Amino acid sequence: MTMPKPISTDQPPPDLNTIERSLLEAEVIEAIRTVYDPELPVNVYDLGLIYGVNVNPDATVDLTMTLTSPACPVAGTLPGEVECAARSAPGVRDVKLDLVWDPPFTIDRIPDHIRLDLGLY
Repeated sequence: MTMPKPISTDQPPPDLNTIERSLLEAEVIEAIRTVYDPELPVNVYDLGLIYGVNVNPDATVDLTMTLTSPACPVAGTLPGEVECAARSAPGVRDVKLDLVWDPPFTIDRIPDHIRLDLGLY
């Protein structure tokens, strides 16, 4: 009797298809929504600080984000919190976060209903 070959754990998992990537993107966004701006009662995603969430076929995630200003008091910690939250989404293999200043953040990035809640109208 021949024994079956063991499954190799050295092989990377197969690439995600378009639907799986979309589902993983939604999971990452929900995870990011758990990170709040310390000065406003709004999460960083809905505040418009996340400029891009790109799920690659290999289940790695590229994030692009900004802060409300370069002098933001949590500039040293908030990007790490966002990266950590994204990593916590089930199925994510790795996360690369790119902190950008261009285009600069403006309140125009905040959705109307949140601006209304914050009294910014």
